[in-house]
Amino acid sequence: MTDTDPTASEKTVPEKQDASGAGLDARLVVERPPFRLDVTLTAAPGDVVALLGPNGAGKTTALRALAGLVPLTDGHLRLDGAELERVPPERRPVGVVFQDYLLFPHLTALDNVAFGPRCHGVPKAEARAQAAGWLDRMGLAGHAGAKPRRLSGGQAQRVALARALATHPRLLLLDEPLAALDARTRLEVRAQLRRHLAEFEAVAVLVTHDPLDAMVLADRLVVIEDGQVVQEGTPGHIARHPRTDYIAHLIGLNLYQGQADGHTVRLPDGPEITTTEELTGPVFVTFPPTAVTLYRDRPAGTSARNLWRCEVAGMETHGDQIRADLTGELPLAAGLTTVAAAELGLHPGAQVWATVKAAQTHAYPA
Repeated sequence: MTDTDPTASEKTVPEKQDASGAGLDARLVVERPPFRLDVTLTAAPGDVVALLGPNGAGKTTALRALAGLVPLTDGHLRLDGAELERVPPERRPVGVVFQDYLLFPHLTALDNVAFGPRCHGVPKAEARAQAAGWLDRMGLAGHAGAKPRRLSGGQAQRVALARALATHPRLLLLDEPLAALDARTRLEVRAQLRRHLAEFEAVAVLVTHDPLDAMVLADRLVVIEDGQVVQEGTPGHIARHPRTDYIAHLIGLNLYQGQADGHTVRLPDGPEITTTEELTGPVFVTFPPTAVTLYRDRPAGTSARNLWRCEVAGMETHGDQIRADLTGELPLAAGLTTVAAAELGLHPGAQVWATVKAAQTHAYPA
């Protein structure tokens, strides 16, 4: 296979700790029958790692295990060379930003941020001075005296981040840090959070359901399904080479696995797909929904090498397009404009022909 990124094969390998042992080295095993989490994570200082996965995959359990809020059944947890498995949560050099922020409602923004340094023995005046500095860095100097109920969602998120950073953690954990924000605030705070994470010199691990958050904020993605790591790599590499249906759906691609013989990929329970790449053996094939062209009658004279008879199973609005889910010779998702859907008279149960040009497919070894 020829990859458009010449370093992609290197990028699929997680960053290892440097020779000094700095960074995160963990194997997190948590048994909660019938569920079992077994995830290995490594990261160097300055790395931002995003944990992605469907509900119940084990992302939050992994984050809580790193924080010490869930005990390990097996494995290890080393941070900058120090063993943390038996260190209580409050003594770990770990900062946490929870999904709901969990700011102390009776304390001002300033005292919320000063709380961490105070717990580490910093005198009150000095802790408050440090907190004022962090609020200034977050653009919140004018809100130091405000209590959480008077802060907007974006302001509360930044206070929670400042509180986590004020203790100078060697590991920063963020649990769905933007989930509680509305769409407009999310856009602004995502940009601010990216800047702060870029300046953070230790390891950051974030859990998110949002692929855009992960793509924008993280250097590396770790995808977890059923308690196991199923794929990891840079955002760009994973976007080009999804290896599970969950990942393909997340980034908006049709994904198939089959046996390649030259430009033809034979699917186990479906038809053949003609691809641009010439490969042999087990492969994945992807193409975006927008690569699919639909016809009510079998098209004549089309240059598309792939043609399948399908039935519309369902339709939904997807951004400024209509996403049609198709069953039949090849189950797939097709993206088309509202006007095109109306002109075709699409509705659940409608019979259609779907075409995809070979040039719009992408095949790579499984």
